[in-house]
Amino acid sequence: MKNHLVSAFLALGLAAASAFAAAPKPNTLTSAEKSAGWQLLFDGKSLDGWKASEDKGAFTVEDGCIVTFSDAKKAAEMKWKKSHLFYDGAVAKANFKNFELSLDIMTAPKANSGVYIHTEFQETNWPAKGYEVQVNNTHKDVKKGAGLYAIKDNLEAPAKDGEWYTMVVRVEGKRIQTFVNGKQIVDFTEPTPAAPPAKMEGRKLSSGTFAIQGHDAESKVMFKNIKVRVLP
Repeated sequence: MKNHLVSAFLALGLAAASAFAAAPKPNTLTSAEKSAGWQLLFDGKSLDGWKASEDKGAFTVEDGCIVTFSDAKKAAEMKWKKSHLFYDGAVAKANFKNFELSLDIMTAPKANSGVYIHTEFQETNWPAKGYEVQVNNTHKDVKKGAGLYAIKDNLEAPAKDGEWYTMVVRVEGKRIQTFVNGKQIVDFTEPTPAAPPAKMEGRKLSSGTFAIQGHDAESKVMFKNIKVRVLP
């Protein structure tokens, strides 16, 4: 009986070690992902390939993550209000049309952020071009995470603060789909012609880059494993 128990514990230990060894390191791609066409947009060490607008200190790299407003006290002292971090790197020359975008995200309590698609660099204000995919679990704004802001809103938090989750955005033709941890949140097909709401004329599909939103000084959000797969 004793030998059986020892063998069982050894087997469990080997299985755990094997699983640990197989787990990919943050901000890297597995061989399978590379074969499937995935490419990293964030190296886990710096903001190389990214360009910030307005309050540029709103974005830092900490522990392999892009962090929005990591120091609320400093943000208040510097009177930082908002900022956006635009992808400006070499992948697809920062111009995406059909794609799958995947990000691992963790929100602090009452944090608000967003991920823009089909957008372009803008030095001030909220990006006028493209769609915003909301990032929000407990912020007072009723529009919650993975919804298309002001276009196809989601009113139920898709995840919990303080826990990592994976958000995927897929754009193909006129169709936009969003997923959180594999669960579909939005399935939206843009009408022809597009019919964006008043004062949001740029909320339509075209092509462009991605941007991460630093919403306000009290909204700390962390992003890692940011990767894209270009679709035909």
